[in-house]
Amino acid sequence: MSEIINETKIDSNFIDKWINEMLLNLGFSENIILFLKISTLTVLAFVIARIAHHVAKKILVRTAERAVKRTKSKYDDYIVNRKLLSRTSYLIPAMVIKPFIDWIFKDMEDLNLFLHNLVSVYFIVIILLMIDSTLKVVQDIYATKPYAKERPIKGYLQGANLVFILIGILTSISILSNVELLAVFTGLGAIAAVLLLVFKDTILGFVASIQLSVNDMVRLGDWVSMPSHNADGDVIEMTLNTVKIQNFDKTISTVPTYALISESFINWRGMKESGGRRIKRSISIDMKSVHFCTPEMIDKFKKVRFLRSYIDEKLEELKEYNQQFDIDESSLINGRRLTNLGVFRKYMESYLKHHPHISKDMTFLIRHLQPNEKGIPIEIYVFSDDTRWAIYEGIQADIFDHILAVLPEFGLKVFQFPTELSTDAGHLES
Repeated sequence: MSEIINETKIDSNFIDKWINEMLLNLGFSENIILFLKISTLTVLAFVIARIAHHVAKKILVRTAERAVKRTKSKYDDYIVNRKLLSRTSYLIPAMVIKPFIDWIFKDMEDLNLFLHNLVSVYFIVIILLMIDSTLKVVQDIYATKPYAKERPIKGYLQGANLVFILIGILTSISILSNVELLAVFTGLGAIAAVLLLVFKDTILGFVASIQLSVNDMVRLGDWVSMPSHNADGDVIEMTLNTVKIQNFDKTISTVPTYALISESFINWRGMKESGGRRIKRSISIDMKSVHFCTPEMIDKFKKVRFLRSYIDEKLEELKEYNQQFDIDESSLINGRRLTNLGVFRKYMESYLKHHPHISKDMTFLIRHLQPNEKGIPIEIYVFSDDTRWAIYEGIQADIFDHILAVLPEFGLKVFQFPTELSTDAGHLES
C-alpha cells in the first residue's frame, strides 16, 4: 500500500513539474502560474464537491427515502419528514474538499490551517443540524405514545439541543482561534453574567418545564384559564420558552413557560376527569313576596308531584309540634308554619334530584345567601353530569328557565330594578 502512495506522490510531483515547465516556456511568470494553478484546482474541487453532493442528495438520499416510505413502520417516516438524511448529505462536499486543501495549499501553511479550520467548523454546523433533526424525530415518535400528553418532553429536547449548540459554538471558537477547548470553557466564566442575561428566558423556561412536568401541572389538551394573560382555552403546544393556548374564540395566546410557575392560573382538568361540572348560580327573590302558605296554597302544592310527600310529612310534623307546645294557631306568628319560600326551596331540591343531568354523587346544595339590597339570593350549587361546554350551558339554562317560570306558582317574585328607575338612570347617564 505504501508503495502505491509513494508512486502516486511521484506521479503528482512529475505532473506539477511538467505543467510548470510548459507554462514557463509559454512565457508565464511563476506568480501567474501559481495563481492559475490554485484557481483551476479550487474550481475543480468545488465542481467535484458539487457533483458529489448532487449524487448523494438526488440519488442516494431519494432512493433511501423512497425505500423508507414503502416500509410498514411509521417511525422511519419521521426521519424523512425531519430531513435527517438530506442534512447528512451535506457532509459529502466537505469530505471531498478537505483532501484538495492539502494538495492546493500545501506550501501555504497558515492558509492551509485556516481552511482546514473552516471545514471543521462546517462539519460542526452540519452535525448540529443532524442532531436537531434527530431530536425532532425522537419528539415525533414520542408524541405517538399514549402517555405523551401527560409527560411532554419537547422542553427537555429543546434544552438538550441548546446544550449541543452551545458546545458547538464553543468548539468552533476553539478551532478558529487555535485555543484549547478547556481554555475556552475557562474563559467562559468571564462572560457568564452576559450569557445569563441573554438566555434568561430560556433558563427560566427550562426550569419551569421541569417543574410543570414533575408536578403534572399542565398537559397538552388541558383547558387552562389565565386572566393575567387574557388566556382561556386549550393548551396546544408546550416548548422551552412558551406555552400556546388556543382560546375558545380560536385566537392563540402565547404565555411564557415560567409564567405558569410564577403566576396563578386555573387548570380545569380536574373538572373534566371528575365527570361533573359545577353549576353555581343564584337568583334574587323579592323579600316582599315571602309569606306564610295559605290553606289554598297548601292544597295547590299537594297536587305537585315533587311536593306531595313533603307537604304531607311536613304538615304532620308541624301539627305534632304545635300540639305538643299548645300553640295558639289563631295568630300566624305563633308556632311553626310553612312559607312559600321554604316550599319553593324544597321543590327545587326535589326537582334537581330527579333531573337526569344532575350528578347525585357530588356536592348538592340549594341554599340561602346573605340578603342584600337586591333581595334574598337563592343559590343552586350542584354539578352537571356532562362537562362539554355547550351541553353544560344548555342544562344550566333549562334549569333557570324552569325556575323563572314556576316562581309565580309559589307567590314569589324575582327582584329586578323597576323599569322606570332604569329609564331614569339612562337619561341621567346621557
